[in-house]
Amino acid sequence: MSAPSSSSPAPPSAPGGDLAFVVRVVARTAVDNERAFSDLDAVAGDGDFGYSLARGFEIVLADWNDLAGDVPAEFLKKVAMVISKRVGGTSGPLWGTAFLRAAGAVKDRPEPDAGDAVAMLRAAAEGIKARGRSDVGDKTLLDALVPMTDALERRLARGEPASGAELAALAASTARAAADATAAMQARRGRQSYTGERSIGSPDPGAVAVAVMAERVAAEWDARG
Repeated sequence: MSAPSSSSPAPPSAPGGDLAFVVRVVARTAVDNERAFSDLDAVAGDGDFGYSLARGFEIVLADWNDLAGDVPAEFLKKVAMVISKRVGGTSGPLWGTAFLRAAGAVKDRPEPDAGDAVAMLRAAAEGIKARGRSDVGDKTLLDALVPMTDALERRLARGEPASGAELAALAASTARAAADATAAMQARRGRQSYTGERSIGSPDPGAVAVAVMAERVAAEWDARG
């Protein structure tokens, strides 16, 4: 199984500030890791996770100039529509819902700040829970997304100054530890749940995807032009 890629060159500066930068990195990471995510999914699933995710995010990148110029909420809504329509299987509705709920969390906000980022992540997680009828502990992407969000929220609640790079690094380290911990879990939702105990021993592909995306954002944060 090939290792997920998180070290390819940084993307060019993207219009739309930090939010657009993060979404662009997420999209590039999904495309670059198509094979790795599919290989991981093949251990106890049907092996199409990486392929499905990459097909949707390819369209996001191809249409980037038409997407990123909008205000944050509209930008995220358009990304949500692309993902919902272009990503196959269960991933399309779940990831599409995540972006749509994130859009709702920053309605009328011209430029989201760190607190808005937490609100977007929280809204995305709640949307995934509702759409997938899942929760933390079911061995899904929520097992990385929710701990990452919690860690950021706790850090901001301390009221101490924190740079974007510091917050990105915290998100990455938390998501990675949480994703690795899913290897000991038995899947309760999704195709992997059909395999019962055979799902124990390998990490959840969705949780790993969240971790790899967060790591890439952290690695490229300061490399923007």
